[in-house]
Formats: sequence, C-alpha cells, structure tokens
Amino acid sequence: MSQTLNAIMKLDVPFVVVLGERRVNVKTVRQWIPGSILELPINAEEELDVRINNRSIGKGSAVKIGENFGVRISSIVGKESRISAMGEDSSTPTSADPSGEMSPEEIAEALLSGQL
Repeated sequence: MSQTLNAIMKLDVPFVVVLGERRVNVKTVRQWIPGSILELPINAEEELDVRINNRSIGKGSAVKIGENFGVRISSIVGKESRISAMGEDSSTPTSADPSGEMSPEEIAEALLSGQL
C-alpha cells in the first residue's frame, strides 16, 4: 500500500447514526428542560440512517453492547459512494468535472493537502 493511501486510511471522519428527525419551532425548544422527551416520527423497529460527513452511506439497526449502544450495519453503498461521502458538499463544484463530482483521487489529494 502506498504512503499516500496509508495516510488516507488513518484519517478520522464524522460518523453519525440518525435515530430520526423532526422539525420543531424555537418556542418549543426554549421550553425544554432536563427530562423533556421529544417523540421522533420513526418506528422503533425501522432501520437507522448511517452517515459519513452528513451523507447517507447505509442503514443499520441499534444494538445494545453491555451498557453501550452500537449499530449493526444492514446495508451499505458501494466503495466509491463511501469515498465520495468523505469529500466536500457535492453542490459546490470542486473540480473540472462538469457534474461537480470529485474523483476518489481528487478527494485523496484534497484530504492530504488539508483542503477538505
């Protein structure tokens, strides 16, 4: 494995599991106190969205591991989509590609140079 690829493989990326989303108005948020409960519009049996860099890369289910929670991955997008999820927001073109998508090589270069 090249040094560049080794360096990329050691990068930390934000991993998020979304239990659910709900819009609430500011007045409601201001009324929250410790112990408040916010019901989410998702069935407890539904799969959870797994995200890297706030982009969906798969689905999973919550599991309990001792006193902690974990996620059992049930489906995941392809390798190229996962790599793309680590790049910049695709709505902001960052390469000469007219679609605005970065190639995996461009993502690796940008990550190593500190541009992402």
